[in-house]
Amino acid sequence: MIRVAIAGAGRMGKAIATGLDGHDGLELAGVWARGEDLDTLIRRADVVIDFSLPEATMQVVDAVRAHGKPLVCGVSGLDEAQMARIEQAAAVIPVVYDRNMSLGIAVLARTVRDAAASLGMDFDVEIAEVHHVHKKDAPSGTALKLGEIVAAARGEQGTGSIRFRSERRGEVPGDHEVVMSSPTERLSFAHSVTTRQVFADGAIRAARWIVSQPPGRYGMSDVLFAN
Repeated sequence: MIRVAIAGAGRMGKAIATGLDGHDGLELAGVWARGEDLDTLIRRADVVIDFSLPEATMQVVDAVRAHGKPLVCGVSGLDEAQMARIEQAAAVIPVVYDRNMSLGIAVLARTVRDAAASLGMDFDVEIAEVHHVHKKDAPSGTALKLGEIVAAARGEQGTGSIRFRSERRGEVPGDHEVVMSSPTERLSFAHSVTTRQVFADGAIRAARWIVSQPPGRYGMSDVLFAN
């Protein structure tokens, strides 16, 4: 039985806790909110899933590193210093970090990478995303991730040639579209989320996978495609 601790008592934390009920071999060790005893919870867990906030994530990272526990982190909006702390932790514990835990996004990312590598700079790229009005960061972490993948596939340093378009309305869980266009044709790659449970299910799959991995930094593409 794999005991899963959840950092973050918001909507995603609750969705993960609910989702664990339907997975054999997994059980909830507890849910942590800021101000509570994190160390005691981590000691009794086999893996930690973090969906807290950027200001809390570093506390989680330091704690899992100190206790030698695997980490699955889906917190977006981290700055360079915070990402460096995650990289340092990944040198001694296994870490899945991804700004989008959806399996479909992992497939989209691989498809977009291959298309960008094949088409090169002859095609302009626009990445559009729509999220609920509560989301603070724009462009979304997933849009930025897709942009970085496109740029790397085309041999670019940075995403300066890629146009980003963001919209915040209603309670949209997350829509992303990557459009590659030339004067003669247009390709569109899209992914839509109908419920936030998709992110919870992806995080749970990652938690089950990461407990048997060596130290290192992984993403959802590793969870889905690694042999």
